[in-house]
Amino acid sequence: MTTDAPALLPALEARVRETAHARTPACPCGAATLADRPDATVVRHAGTVAKAHAADADPAELALRVTAAARLPGVLLPPLAPAPVVLHGRLVTYWPYGAPVDPDDPDAAPWEAAATLLARLHRSAAPHAVPPMRGPAKAALAVARLRDTAPGHPATAPVHAAWAALPAWARGAAAMPDTTTLCHGDLHLGQLIRHPAPDGPWLLIDVDDLGTGVPAWDLARPAAWYACGLLPPEEWHRFLTAYRARGGPAVPADGDPWPALDVPARALTAQTAARAVTKAVLADRPLDEVECALVDACARMASVRPDAPHG
Repeated sequence: MTTDAPALLPALEARVRETAHARTPACPCGAATLADRPDATVVRHAGTVAKAHAADADPAELALRVTAAARLPGVLLPPLAPAPVVLHGRLVTYWPYGAPVDPDDPDAAPWEAAATLLARLHRSAAPHAVPPMRGPAKAALAVARLRDTAPGHPATAPVHAAWAALPAWARGAAAMPDTTTLCHGDLHLGQLIRHPAPDGPWLLIDVDDLGTGVPAWDLARPAAWYACGLLPPEEWHRFLTAYRARGGPAVPADGDPWPALDVPARALTAQTAARAVTKAVLADRPLDEVECALVDACARMASVRPDAPHG
């Protein structure tokens, strides 16, 4: 699918304004760009949000993911339109606006809400056939980009060593061992909003990676942060305890969760480290403290064989 990138943002602003006015004719005018990256351009106008997805997004797969969100109310934010439309070569979807997590108030991070929503998602039957969850494929892209961008950087070798030690499914090179559990695919706190804003219930957003796969992948980012010392133990335990209390199937109901989490957490650590090193190299700057911690974790991982996930 070809894309006209320079014309996309103004066209998206015009479309979201039209959609917002159709929903609420007296809405206060003024579009706000929430994100403008190669993989997503997101614009808000009043209570309406338009998202232009990555240029290589598969139309049929995205349509299935959007439809799934519409059929899982109370877990995923439902779309405003039943299917994506094409605008300047990009697939565009429309959503109601919701209030995001406040990045300046870490003590209010809704870990319990995130865990509860994940447990509900993982226990839900897919409303129809959906594609595989895209988490491993996205991690593979991040590691490949690091190899292409910074093959000689001192941090590249430990990241690739940690990545190479993972089983094929976690590297996106083979089918996942779980092909039935519905997963979000890219869980982090930026994927939660309150709808209706500002005090409605928390819901999950961003269906680009939604699909069937290993549910532990959805717990892997906070697990990796905890293992790297970037997430306080009390916050990790709040998240894990809430997930278990709601019957989440990704980990055993009690006991050591790490045999189920080890491989996905390693994969997310390598992905995050790869992105961090690539970003630093492109900005021509040294790695910061957090980025060094991620690379150090990759170096440690490469020396210890990963556990097999529980099926």
